[in-house]
Amino acid sequence: MTIPTRLVLEAMLAEPEREHFGRRIGEAAGLPSGTVHPILARLERAGWLTSRWEDVDPTAEGRPRRRYYRLTPDGLGRARAAAERARRPAVAWGGAS
Repeated sequence: MTIPTRLVLEAMLAEPEREHFGRRIGEAAGLPSGTVHPILARLERAGWLTSRWEDVDPTAEGRPRRRYYRLTPDGLGRARAAAERARRPAVAWGGAS
């Protein structure tokens, strides 16, 4: 798992029961939109996330519609496991000194 993917998942794990939109995920992860959105698409294809477009009139809102993402139950478990693996200290490999 890449560091940017891990950062996206950690941003979503901060409030796993909520829906999150791309820009907020990017801000929380410290990543640009061009990095976040391909990660979100890949995680959705893998079944870790579901998404939906918000039902608003962009003209009335004065902004584009947002796409909201939520971790699936399977994705939540996988994201938590990945975050746990990332927190473990690295095992030093080496031969006899």
